[in-house]
Amino acid sequence: MSHAVLICGSVAFDTIAVFDGRFREHILPDRIHALSVSFLVPQMRREFGGCAGNIAYNLKLLGGSPLPVATIGGDAEDYLKRFEHFGIDTRHIQVLPDMFTAQCFITSDLDDNQISAFHPGAMERSADNHVAEHQGAWAIVAPDSKAGMMAHVERFAAAGTPFIFDLGQAMPLFDGTELRDIFDKASALAFNDYEASVVEQRTGMTIDEIAQQMQAVIVTRGAEGATLYTAGQKIDIDPVKPDAVVDPTGCGDAHRAGLLFGLTEGWSWEKSCMLGNVMGAIKIAHRGPQNHSPNRDQIAQLMQQSFGIGF
Repeated sequence: MSHAVLICGSVAFDTIAVFDGRFREHILPDRIHALSVSFLVPQMRREFGGCAGNIAYNLKLLGGSPLPVATIGGDAEDYLKRFEHFGIDTRHIQVLPDMFTAQCFITSDLDDNQISAFHPGAMERSADNHVAEHQGAWAIVAPDSKAGMMAHVERFAAAGTPFIFDLGQAMPLFDGTELRDIFDKASALAFNDYEASVVEQRTGMTIDEIAQQMQAVIVTRGAEGATLYTAGQKIDIDPVKPDAVVDPTGCGDAHRAGLLFGLTEGWSWEKSCMLGNVMGAIKIAHRGPQNHSPNRDQIAQLMQQSFGIGF
């Protein structure tokens, strides 16, 4: 059986700038009706990001076989070269030359406040990127355009390909009826604890009830680890202590990669979640979603130290 994982989601750029001041000193309440402000940002960096990009990167670190499924613009040649450098198969990344790649522009101030602008660009056409859904042992539908996420859910369900649905930052796009319909088709779900509470509110179902209709539901809880709901059980997965807490951006994607790697190796849900926690702990110690680069031996050592089991 193929160990490939079809990873549907966004491939994006994040441009992060730091303003050496405080927005509140420049955005005045009595002038908010005629807002015109400019911030000098001496620090700026551009990160490779997007959920599909991040998951694929982490899965490749583990020695997995990611197949990212995404739409990008003509401005992403360096992203494609990056994937190729790491040996990530790009056959299912569709390039739309007349569009920009999805990108987020974030300006933060000294109080860690943020002003962000997101341009979806080519991501809006992700529903048109139709692949052969049987090519993967597993798949994940990660945050993307709503149309793209819905299309991939329907295609994987029709093909009988097991998949994880990862709501993430696409949460505002779906109402309770749509979520219940998706849950009827998914093999598993992955949320953080905030998303899980919103899902319960929107669907009128508890996570226990939702988990009864599928293989598993995983709820990540940051520094408190994760909770796995599977086969009528609720299993707490211990957290992994990171070397440092630097940047949580992309930790959820790193966790999903660990989870998917374990599943393609035939591991239990519990062991796969343990590896997910290990990958999240490694990521959080680095700034940006794709700047950590542990080798398999280092990951295996942390798995052994944290849970007493081999890789």
